[in-house]
Amino acid sequence: MKLITFLTALFFVTSAQASNGYLVKLKNSRSLKDFTTSLSRSGVNHTDLGIAQWVKLDIDQDEAAALRSHPDVVAVEKNIKLKIMTNFEVHDQVLKNRVAQILEAQGSLGLFDERGTDNPEIPLQQVGGSGSDPLFAQQWGMKDTGVEAAWKNSGTKGSDQVIVAVLDTGVDYTHEDLTDNMWRNPGEIGVDANGANKATNGIDDDGNGYADDVVGWDFAYNDNKPYDLHITGLQLLMGGNPGHGTHCAGNIAATGGNGKGIAGVAPNVKIMALRFLTEKGQGTLEGAIQSIKYAVDNGAQILSNSWGSEGEGEAQESQALQEAIQYSMEKGTLFVAAAGNGRQGVGYDNDSDSKPAFPASYNIENIISVAALNDQDQLGAFSNWGKRTVHIGAPGVKVFSTVPDNVYQDTVINIPGFIVATWDGTSMATPHVSGAAALYLSKNPNADWREIKNAILSSARPIPALQGKSVTNGKLDVQALMK
Repeated sequence: MKLITFLTALFFVTSAQASNGYLVKLKNSRSLKDFTTSLSRSGVNHTDLGIAQWVKLDIDQDEAAALRSHPDVVAVEKNIKLKIMTNFEVHDQVLKNRVAQILEAQGSLGLFDERGTDNPEIPLQQVGGSGSDPLFAQQWGMKDTGVEAAWKNSGTKGSDQVIVAVLDTGVDYTHEDLTDNMWRNPGEIGVDANGANKATNGIDDDGNGYADDVVGWDFAYNDNKPYDLHITGLQLLMGGNPGHGTHCAGNIAATGGNGKGIAGVAPNVKIMALRFLTEKGQGTLEGAIQSIKYAVDNGAQILSNSWGSEGEGEAQESQALQEAIQYSMEKGTLFVAAAGNGRQGVGYDNDSDSKPAFPASYNIENIISVAALNDQDQLGAFSNWGKRTVHIGAPGVKVFSTVPDNVYQDTVINIPGFIVATWDGTSMATPHVSGAAALYLSKNPNADWREIKNAILSSARPIPALQGKSVTNGKLDVQALMK
């Protein structure tokens, strides 16, 4: 049976849809064209992911099973959930219930204002400023990895021609220490032939498929404002994780020497904001793949990925995600990934565990997998490791960085004798390595991902905690990297 006829019959009556749908891979471009044509005629919601003939469909399990039997369909997989790699989830249900009671009594259960007013306009003017960064001393990871010596020895704090894509919960692009270093899409700024502002004209001026994508894109809500929501201790207690992407971005490229806050490892490079994880810390394969493709196609040389799946079901075998990362490799991009935070806060060996954390453990050459260390050169108790699959360690315990609303913190909530939650995770370690990669590329603009990866790994400083637990047996050393 021809694919187009098969699909018309299959989707003539739509059934109950799976919550996140399925990803379907066609065998060639002709099959893909027939497939999407039939889907449009049948009224089935679908998205061409633009990589290796993968399409996302809003279908149920039975429809997915029927598709697997067609010769033009190569693979079908669930559009599974992915999550951030931060280690401050609160598991105490009694505590959560008590917080909910308090909030309900106050009429304040709307903790997650999903878009509303928490989606500000994108600043088009820089805020500027000069002077030392007053909170830099609180960034123990910068001292630990030798970034100041690296800046001095190499003569660079990064180039504005280097773009790091942060695939996460978004970035507070209005933050005083980040807005000047946000990537600005050159095709969506300035004025058009009629004198209209390209940033706000609702037109896809550069023809990349996204209108007014000035600083990136929000794939969670499909708009041009990849904004990271504000974080409070109550949001954390109720299972939310807003502020995560902004915290990661700060350690990569918070503006240096502007008299404000902190500085990133590479404080002059640009941050591209790609939001596919919501303020609740969850996203889908579809959003991750779309974010990877956008980043690569729009000029990012380094992808910072503080997210993944810690052994949950089909994530281990996602052909779609692996092919998206391979696409990034073929386009010359380095993929930095969090090694994972174990299960219930206890790390494990990604080499031998039956359900290792992904995508960090995929056997794809352009990946650098990053474990988390504390300020005593100890592996975080939550951090995964792996002699073959985890490459290097970096600061990832009580990390001080930017969070939304011009705030800086290493502690999210601290109620003495009750609960303390700090910014811990392989999520926090990953941006240190992403920033180091950006700094190296700034000094060596012709370097490809292989050279950058080899330089980072070969300059790692051996430490006892990672002996036999990582490829390098060591931790990130930015000073040695930039000699």
